[in-house]
Amino acid sequence: MLTQIKLKFGSSPGSQPLVLNGTPITIFVGPNNSGKSLVLRELFQFCQNGKNANCHIFEELKFNENTDERVETIISKYRLTPNQNEFIHPGHLLFGKFQHRQQIPEQNLKQFLKIPSSNINAFAQHFLSFQSLLLDGSTRMNHIREIKGGNLQTPPQQALSILFRDNDKRKKLRDITYEAFRKYFVIDPTDLGKLKIRFSQTEPQNELVERGIHEDAVRFHGNAELINSLSDGVKAFTGILVEIIAGDPQLLFIDEPEAFLHPTLSFKLGLEVAKSASETGKNVFVSTHSSNFIMGCVQAGVEINIVRLTYHNNSATARNIPSAQLLELMKNPLFRSAGVLNGLFYNNVVVTEADSDRAFYQEINERKNLVDSSGIRDCLFLNAQNKQTVCQIIEPLRNIGIPAAAVVDVDVLKEGGNNWANLLKSGFVPEVSRHSLATARAEVKARFDQQQVDMKKDGGIYALVDDDQEAANNLLNQLSEYGIFVVKGGELESWLKSLNCENHGPKWLISIFEKLGKDPGDPEYLTPSKDDVWAFIHEIKQWMENEQRKGIPK
Repeated sequence: MLTQIKLKFGSSPGSQPLVLNGTPITIFVGPNNSGKSLVLRELFQFCQNGKNANCHIFEELKFNENTDERVETIISKYRLTPNQNEFIHPGHLLFGKFQHRQQIPEQNLKQFLKIPSSNINAFAQHFLSFQSLLLDGSTRMNHIREIKGGNLQTPPQQALSILFRDNDKRKKLRDITYEAFRKYFVIDPTDLGKLKIRFSQTEPQNELVERGIHEDAVRFHGNAELINSLSDGVKAFTGILVEIIAGDPQLLFIDEPEAFLHPTLSFKLGLEVAKSASETGKNVFVSTHSSNFIMGCVQAGVEINIVRLTYHNNSATARNIPSAQLLELMKNPLFRSAGVLNGLFYNNVVVTEADSDRAFYQEINERKNLVDSSGIRDCLFLNAQNKQTVCQIIEPLRNIGIPAAAVVDVDVLKEGGNNWANLLKSGFVPEVSRHSLATARAEVKARFDQQQVDMKKDGGIYALVDDDQEAANNLLNQLSEYGIFVVKGGELESWLKSLNCENHGPKWLISIFEKLGKDPGDPEYLTPSKDDVWAFIHEIKQWMENEQRKGIPK
């Protein structure tokens, strides 16, 4: 149904607005307060009432034009029978579903159903209004409640009624829920006049046992659990899939589908939502904070939009992330173990060489935020395994628009050839500039060698003399412009020397944490200053907050 979505902004301030093709599933991700839930509400409100000039995120939607034959099929499906003594105006017909009962001039209806753009507001108000459904934290639970059985002589209107009559759809949902919960989804008609969802430990022997009201059916359902007695996770999972598999609305808006779900169930839900949306021809829009849900959607192998929204300093961005790039991130064991996909939900990411580095820099940053709010806000700290894997992590994150800073020890200057080239490439340093930086690196390394200085242990670039130190400092400053931050003092253990932590590695980390103090009210608690590692974190923050920062592809 939906062919195109146009947002109000693009990948960077002043760039062309993002335009998306209609796909079975569109996922909005991003940091807190980036607009993920807001865009769902704006899209849903458009479907209810038509275009609203007060929308902040999306600009317009475009829909398929329909043939005359398709228009007649739609009208036949949603044409309502007048009630007794109900007056129908000449040339009008009753059209809609449930509470969406409206009289519309037949020719007008045919015109905007055939060409939605001819009157997009009428198309929304009179058609999309009952073709769209919002499933947020509370409303998704409504779709697993018992309903009236209804008249089996007339076409079913509600998803549960459709499932009760459609053996194939009911089996599909039963197979999915069994894989998820090891219990069988069934619909119980034995409370006469009502349909209820239950979960059974045993599969119904046949359709008659599930759909009947004879003694075997009553016994079977009596041994099954009502869904109301199960967890919110089971209810939410089931409610979403009931509507996607059997519901009539063609546009569904799901806010945080992962709520109440374990990560493995979030993955399973993402997989099934994407597959079912594609199979049923629906357009599903999702706002999520779950990398597991996204991974499930991508693994479904269907066409998908993944849009990362940001809002910072009154500036909004939107970038469509190719699912192939995310699939590459998901396949890499290093990226999975490091939690790289979680970077989608943060404004900033810092990638360090090892876990000790990550823990230390994260604590320093949190302490700056706690004491005077001067740290990097909304930042995820990740650890790689070494300098080479730092490069492998920051490049794909930057490719999808995330400011990912690399923090490495000074011995990165030893790394010539491909290792140095990969560092610059991953930082998106222009190719022309790489040649001069490679030459400078070789010259600085030669000065370390000539002066027999161990660059990590002897004080980093500060062990060099005069012009050599200045040259090394200039080189590292150039790297920092591209978000590659080198510890000028040598290595992790060069920070906060005044605390006299003489150990190395994990023992140093334990010692430094002890001397930093735990209680902000304790006089011995170390508060941030303007120099040392505090200044280093501030430098990283400045790069991240610079809208004109280098090192991020447009």
